[in-house]
Amino acid sequence: MTTEPRSERPAKIAVLGSGSWGTTFAKVLADASPETPVMLWSRRPDVAAEITADHRNGRYLGETRLPSNITASSDVGAVLAGSDLVVLAVPAQSLRAQLPAWRPLLAPHAVVVSLMKGLEVGTDARMSEVIAEELALPAERIAVLSGPNLALEIAREEPTASVVACVDHDTAAWIALACTASYFRPYTSTDVIGVEIGGIVKNVIALAVGMCEGRRMGDNTKASVITRGLAETTRLAVALGGLRETMAGLAGMGDLIATCSSSLSRNHTAGHLLGQGLSLDEVTAKMNQTAEGIKSAQAVLDAAIQHGVDMPITAGVVAVLQGRLSVDDLGPRLLARNLKPEGDHTP
Repeated sequence: MTTEPRSERPAKIAVLGSGSWGTTFAKVLADASPETPVMLWSRRPDVAAEITADHRNGRYLGETRLPSNITASSDVGAVLAGSDLVVLAVPAQSLRAQLPAWRPLLAPHAVVVSLMKGLEVGTDARMSEVIAEELALPAERIAVLSGPNLALEIAREEPTASVVACVDHDTAAWIALACTASYFRPYTSTDVIGVEIGGIVKNVIALAVGMCEGRRMGDNTKASVITRGLAETTRLAVALGGLRETMAGLAGMGDLIATCSSSLSRNHTAGHLLGQGLSLDEVTAKMNQTAEGIKSAQAVLDAAIQHGVDMPITAGVVAVLQGRLSVDDLGPRLLARNLKPEGDHTP
């Protein structure tokens, strides 16, 4: 249980990362608590100035109007000062390098929430694990948020639900209250592992579905890959200590469906471009945001191998990304497992 008393809502909220999801979630928080100052950190002073002066982030959210209680700065110290809720929305692979400089700037009892959906390359660590290691925080002060979170739809205030996970239920409930807006409904969970793995692996499966779509494969193929992708995700989550039932909820099936089906999904889009014949370098150059599945796919496969979990779809995606398999040859391998009952839960 938490040991420090908390007010009903945060006194100040910091969001580190002014990309599409970071800015959108800042809007959710600001709409949920109009009296609470929400401050965004941006690496670029011009973006911070635009957010503060014009109440918009044109690069990522177009003409979406941001609430007046959102400001921004390129000074991370100013953003973190007095913030009892700190939201991290930076690229997963850059997180560890940035945390040591942020650690002494955190308020003494700040709670940290990860919006990031990736495994760290080289360590296979989940983002909550990286946060715990580098910030020396107990698990009760670290939470993750995941679910079908297509930023542009949420920025347009289209109704969506999500999951806040923390080992301490009271902390999860406190965060959920802080981000409950008229269009954003958070549920709570204590299954941090399951919620994180659902958000990580769905990016890799979305790459596979996008590749299928880029090769003009039909809906049967895509539905099959999504369904078997959920099975892969579930096997890995359970092997790592997550709960099977989490994968049937918003952080598992819900996020997977949204990410694999929408043109707003960066990973789906990247896969589609690869399926159309673009090289990985060409895809990276064409997209102005990170497709996290490209970065995390190898780490996901490494974790699967380490825990004896069979993940043929993930293995196929990694082979394509590494140039060892052509997209044309990926299709027949996506469902390549020994014949067995569908409900068999062996690895």
